[in-house]
Amino acid sequence: MLRIYERQSGKLYAEAPAEVNSRLFFGWIHSQEQIPWNEYYHVDEQGRLVLDAVTFPAFGAGIPENAGRVCYVRDGLIHMEEIDKPFDELDWLNSHTATRDIRIDDRLVARGADLPRHTRMRLVIEKDGQQREGQP
Repeated sequence: MLRIYERQSGKLYAEAPAEVNSRLFFGWIHSQEQIPWNEYYHVDEQGRLVLDAVTFPAFGAGIPENAGRVCYVRDGLIHMEEIDKPFDELDWLNSHTATRDIRIDDRLVARGADLPRHTRMRLVIEKDGQQREGQP
């Protein structure tokens, strides 16, 4: 299961079915450049989120110039692919305006406005009924 928790309290805010090879989309607005940033992940056999690709319309502060092994421009977006960076969880300070859609296999899980404002959140893949070790 994909689950989104409040970091400090451990309160569950959203969940959706996820399995090996499920595809996660995490969209947000870059704080400095105010441009949309799209992240694409898949779930691996260990239940980690593996960052496959990012897309964005322009370079700016804090935006890497070489995150993936493949980089190109199409339809007005810069695409960086074959990143292959695993994460045990995603952690962010939620914003009602900067956090956009969070989707798993094209199903909407949450939007920034659905989650508590200015609150640290964590997104993890867990076996049903279990929280990751060390969490409330």
